[in-house]
Amino acid sequence: MYIVHSTVNIPEGKVDEVIGIYQKRSRLVDEYEGFISFNLLQNEQKPSELTVQICWESKEDYIKYITSDDYKKVHELEKNYPDQELATIRPTVGRYQVVAK
Repeated sequence: MYIVHSTVNIPEGKVDEVIGIYQKRSRLVDEYEGFISFNLLQNEQKPSELTVQICWESKEDYIKYITSDDYKKVHELEKNYPDQELATIRPTVGRYQVVAK
């Protein structure tokens, strides 16, 4: 299994807006071979920190997705957020190979 985390720190007062964006996400990724799950996580100690967690069957499946036109399409939408402060936020990304369960 291969897991990707993208963590962002959201400006005060905009956390609910960002959560809403993810609640209405396109779900294009869900259709890709090897996709297992998508979760949006909110840090209990620091509620302005959100992490997207996507689980894949393999790193190869993840690579196929991030090199797809659908991936580009989804990430182009981010550049068009009405709130340009949100459009400029860059995540910290971690990629993990599951080595034990």
